[in-house]
Amino acid sequence: MKIQERIFKFITLTNWILLVVISSIGFIINTPEFAMGILFGGLIVSINFHLLYRTIKKAFTPPHLASSSAILAKYYLRFFISAVIIFILILKKYANPIGLTIGLSIVVMSITLAAVLEAKKLICKETV
Repeated sequence: MKIQERIFKFITLTNWILLVVISSIGFIINTPEFAMGILFGGLIVSINFHLLYRTIKKAFTPPHLASSSAILAKYYLRFFISAVIIFILILKKYANPIGLTIGLSIVVMSITLAAVLEAKKLICKETV
């Protein structure tokens, strides 16, 4: 398995694990609106991450090579839809903005964790 595939699988799995764990902690420690913010934010960002992966994979797999403008158009469409969903969640008070921010950070947490673990593997490999 290539390193990129392994890292992608790790990030994807970690996204869902962090979403469940952090949302559960949010429900236990704080208000339901705060926990729902974490849950909705995590769902939005995890789904966007998966869709971005699919778009990029399809775009660079022959014979369906896509233009960069098509990739960017899909990206901005997803961004706009996400912004509208976030706006509605905050406007209708379905989610706490701070909880939503924490939820939207789940992919960043997963990527950071993957980078730290890969750096640790490289450092340990060099010392042996």
